[in-house]
Amino acid sequence: MGKIAFVFPGQGAQYVGMGKDFYEAFSECREVFEVASEASGLDIAGLCFEENEKIHQTEYTQICMLAAEMAVLRAVKKNGIASDVNAGLSLGEYGALVASEAMGLMDACKVVRQRGILMQEAVPTGGAMAAVMAMDAAVIEKICEETKGIVSIANYNCPGQIVITGEEAAVDAACEALKEAGAKRTIRLKVSGPFHSQMLAGAGEKLSEVLRDVELKELTTPYLTNVTADYVRTTEGIKELLCRQVSSSVRWQQSVERMIADGVDTFVEMGPGKTLSGFMRKISRDVKMYNIENMADYEKVMSVL
Repeated sequence: MGKIAFVFPGQGAQYVGMGKDFYEAFSECREVFEVASEASGLDIAGLCFEENEKIHQTEYTQICMLAAEMAVLRAVKKNGIASDVNAGLSLGEYGALVASEAMGLMDACKVVRQRGILMQEAVPTGGAMAAVMAMDAAVIEKICEETKGIVSIANYNCPGQIVITGEEAAVDAACEALKEAGAKRTIRLKVSGPFHSQMLAGAGEKLSEVLRDVELKELTTPYLTNVTADYVRTTEGIKELLCRQVSSSVRWQQSVERMIADGVDTFVEMGPGKTLSGFMRKISRDVKMYNIENMADYEKVMSVL
């Protein structure tokens, strides 16, 4: 029997109605939304289930995504399914922290609410992000280094899809150089800022103040951090990694490859969308990948795990 990894998506997969199936089906899942509301001072169920524009605004998106993901996690754990390791993409790393029991749900919701606000407030004018398709990571890294201004890799998502981030002019210049170097195409992303770039380092520094009073607990399961794509097995250094993560590259492909190399053969994506499942198809087709975003998915996956 191989190992199971629970994985949690990041911002961008949100939609109105996410998590509602679980809210209606299980009291444990309703409690997640109640805790998230208490921690944030917001009506999280209302934001997730009723038509509104706030759900796509960073300061609200992050707490709503976490609530939806944690509702799915509660349902899965209620069914007795446990993981051997956890990981999450950007915001999703907080889901991994809760799944590993390093951070309690209330604390995670409080931190993520403030993380969303800090990142929204820290967004500078003139920032941009772009996806680069079908180009080797080493070439992208080199061109970013040679481009005038601030531009770097935000996300190593999967083979053939890397996202760059930074000053708008620098991102545009890098995109032109990448196309000349053979990139299949570059796509400007509709985002509110240059996330995971050094331009957001200030938000990471302010996040350290939010994390100061958060009590971390010994992990019951290891998780992989986006910053290094390495395992975190103790509480030492977790807060520093979470602060660095705001302005560091998200090493998702490397994290998944590390888990596979260490015997993980089953991945369960918990929460809205199928982003991580899509990445997995390009990272490896030799593992099982399941997605749970609604009750139909839940029942199907629980019948095979």
